[in-house]
Amino acid sequence: MTDARRLVDRLWSFCHVLRDDGVGAVEYVEQLTYLLFLKMAQERGTDLGWRRLTGTPAAYQDLLGELAGRPGVLGTIYAGARNRIQDPAKLRRLIELIDREHWTGSGADVAGDAYEELLSRGAEDVKSGAGQYFTPRPVVQAVVACVRPTAADTVVDPAAGTGGFLLEAAKVARSVGGMELVDGTARLAAMNLLLHGVGTPDGPSPVEVGDALAADPGRRYSVVLSNPPFGRRAGERAPARADFTAATANKQLNFVQHIATILDTGGRAAVVVPDNVLFEGGAGETVRRRLLCDFDLHTMLRLPTGIFYAQGVKANVLFFDRTPPSGVLWVYDLRAGVHFTLKQDPLRREHLDGFVAAYRPGEPRTSRVRDARFRPYGHAELLARHGVDLDLTWTAEAGEPRGSGEVDEPQRLARAIVEDLTAALREFEAVALELGPEPGTG
Repeated sequence: MTDARRLVDRLWSFCHVLRDDGVGAVEYVEQLTYLLFLKMAQERGTDLGWRRLTGTPAAYQDLLGELAGRPGVLGTIYAGARNRIQDPAKLRRLIELIDREHWTGSGADVAGDAYEELLSRGAEDVKSGAGQYFTPRPVVQAVVACVRPTAADTVVDPAAGTGGFLLEAAKVARSVGGMELVDGTARLAAMNLLLHGVGTPDGPSPVEVGDALAADPGRRYSVVLSNPPFGRRAGERAPARADFTAATANKQLNFVQHIATILDTGGRAAVVVPDNVLFEGGAGETVRRRLLCDFDLHTMLRLPTGIFYAQGVKANVLFFDRTPPSGVLWVYDLRAGVHFTLKQDPLRREHLDGFVAAYRPGEPRTSRVRDARFRPYGHAELLARHGVDLDLTWTAEAGEPRGSGEVDEPQRLARAIVEDLTAALREFEAVALELGPEPGTG
């Protein structure tokens, strides 16, 4: 077991103890974030209040209120911060758990990996909807490997979520930043980046809180990577944007239009979109037509099911550049005949090796080779399709019936039940470890 996994298991065991107090998984990660930042600042020689923590909930809430008004990363992390741990004994216990570890310096890699794992576990809390802010990391890694940001690039994610794309791009890019609508999610992203060495506790936040769709920010970026939130909110209206060619309340279509606006000349973009973006009429047709005519929409990856925490999501990755159209869209089908589950059979980075190899990062796209999963479509052919429909599938034509290779429904149901039981057993074991031996058992 890795050091990061041991650290996560210790911290996560306490999450189960707090559930009786009404603290959900995502809220628990938020509480950890508040305390981790204070501990990290103290380790760096700046005591923002760590030594004042005695386990008194009221005093702790007062400290959170003081920090919320600070500028930079501090303001992002503590905006609207609220202590959810009202039991003094449990609050002291959590403070002690965090105080045992060294979170900066030589332990930064371990701490960063541990926090990523905590975010992943928090995203499993389906009822909270947290999964929409967490992009599967194998997808992030494969997309970034294809787009290939460099030290000369400025990278942005206008729907940053927990910071996965920014974190991966920061390994090579000189400048990364993003925007996130939700305060709580922005604080998780800022902390995630900070623990991985992006930014400083006393510096500006790499993630700005705000509505990216509200207006054209004016700034342009050489690389845009994003997985905007899926779905619609009741009563949502179309943003009044002169730079948008289609007025719609569909958030995904609006994010595609926003990304088209902020992408610099010669820039590269990759955006995760649900299937409806490929075939929805009206505004959808207008947006797709613009991508094919005014940009180079050159690659689409059709993602398999079972990889997102929100069940039933069918998604794709669109790759396009702000350059003259190449005239060809290459579509890679990683969906037909493929199915994953989040726990027993999760998507791993190697499952995307075939796509990355077929994409041929850094090589001319004319060197790509058509095969059973990778097929080129001419832009002229696509523009002539009814509604500019990009919901493309051809596996039956290639001799592979759609859905072949998938497990049948009873087998899939059995696998899901086993996953749930296994997860429940792990939770029981973690709670038992945290609570210690029963009285009289030594």
